Amino acid sequence: MKATYKKYILNFKIPSGTSRGVLTTKETWFIILRENNNYGIGECGILRGLSADDVPEYEEKLAWACDNIHLGKTRILAELSRFPSIQFGVEQAFLSLKSSNPFELFPSEFTKDESPIPINGLIWMGDEAFMLSQLEQKLKDGFQCIKMKIGAIDFKKELTILEAIRKKFSVDEIELRVDANGAFSAEEAMAKLQELSEYDIHSIEQPIKPKQWEEMAELCRSAPLPIALDEELIGVLDVTEKKNMLQTIQPQYIILKPSLIGGFQGSTEWINLAEELGIGWWVTSALESNVGLNAIAQWTYTLKNKMPQGLGTGSLFTNNFESPLEVNLGKLYYSPNKNWKTDLIEELCT
Repeated sequence: MKATYKKYILNFKIPSGTSRGVLTTKETWFIILRENNNYGIGECGILRGLSADDVPEYEEKLAWACDNIHLGKTRILAELSRFPSIQFGVEQAFLSLKSSNPFELFPSEFTKDESPIPINGLIWMGDEAFMLSQLEQKLKDGFQCIKMKIGAIDFKKELTILEAIRKKFSVDEIELRVDANGAFSAEEAMAKLQELSEYDIHSIEQPIKPKQWEEMAELCRSAPLPIALDEELIGVLDVTEKKNMLQTIQPQYIILKPSLIGGFQGSTEWINLAEELGIGWWVTSALESNVGLNAIAQWTYTLKNKMPQGLGTGSLFTNNFESPLEVNLGKLYYSPNKNWKTDLIEELCT
């Protein structure tokens, strides 16, 4: 077996705003396995400035994984415990290599195009007009669950947008989620959550920055709307610490981004702990290309979670890889009639 890796830069169609800044490009890495006439591919979806493995020796660790691929998946995953995005790429690559179709990692009714996954429509931060234009398009596209990023523009303007949605659509017609990406201070968070609760919000993701367990626990106990932990999970890699965090904070939900929390193995660990404690969860992609998104979507379908998932990011980039993934009427489909770009592996290996 031979392993190689390749860096790839994804370009956003439209600059995408978060409370951490505006994104125009997204760096990602691929691991390609070859054995006899077969190949496997996995994406290591790192987010600079956010991923726990955003460290200077990242590429060095990727090279180590490829040079030592003969050690096998179990040993390599153990050695990569501090590099969750590479763990995820390795998991995908091995599954891909063993499959008769390198892009069908989890055969199911989803990959047969018989059962789609409900997803949320994502509204990026920007000025009021830009956010409203995105909203109008998502509603035209048939989304019944809208996720709006907040915390970058004036909070009152964000409330105005939410108010406009609720004037037109009841909570039974449109589910509203908001994502603050830790934009609120611990001191102001409760007052802002009170205001948000007036618009029948399903949940808010990460209202304050991570690693403020006591403050977050108080919000989860007292806030008038459910709280979902997102960035809080990043860098918490030991199972004992995971359980301690969930028991301390007791959130209503956690959000699983496999690239950021150790792939399928790390995500499954979080799910098991959450379910033991009565905590809800859903899965979200983290700006991977369609290679990583495809793996996450197929795995997510096997979990049988009926909530809308955060898997609608495949259309964000100008140079994404053509794939069978399609979004229609607020659901993600896998169309077996559409093929992956045939020269994908050659393009990544040149």
